[in-house]
Amino acid sequence: MYPFIRMVKGLIMVRGETPLGIFDTHVSHHICWPWDIDLWMELNNGRTLTLYDLGRIPLASRVGLIDVLRRKGWGLTMAGVSVRYRRRVRTFDRVEMRSRCVGWDDKFIYLEQSMWRQGECANHALYRSAVTDRNGIVAPDTVLAALDRPFEARPLPDWVQAWIAADATRPWPPQI
Repeated sequence: MYPFIRMVKGLIMVRGETPLGIFDTHVSHHICWPWDIDLWMELNNGRTLTLYDLGRIPLASRVGLIDVLRRKGWGLTMAGVSVRYRRRVRTFDRVEMRSRCVGWDDKFIYLEQSMWRQGECANHALYRSAVTDRNGIVAPDTVLAALDRPFEARPLPDWVQAWIAADATRPWPPQI
């Protein structure tokens, strides 16, 4: 089941926090509960992606994106992800999650998230996200202009550009 209560708690907790700039990092803390684990008694890889929502949505709230989405009637979707798992997260482990925007291109906004346990990175994700309306994807420049806050665009990091290029070579739809 989706962790609705945890999400609401996370959104309530960030209400009074200082707003973040577009490239600032949102830090949150989470516990790996028994319902988050798999047969090997560690954080399930699919659940990891769900828990990353608990960092991404509050990040969107702190940069002002949630208010813009509501005002404009837009939606937010994930259009791709690459995850690297390096350390186990076991039941009752506490993790620090770091979530931030790394940049955008003409269609997508790229987000980086990581979970840290005892000072070591347990896993790291790169997300391709999109804001949508009835007609499809809303250009990131339009979304960022709607935030009505000053920011300075940055080029995407080389490793993000390499991921975008590699993903573009992948056949779609997949071959049967």
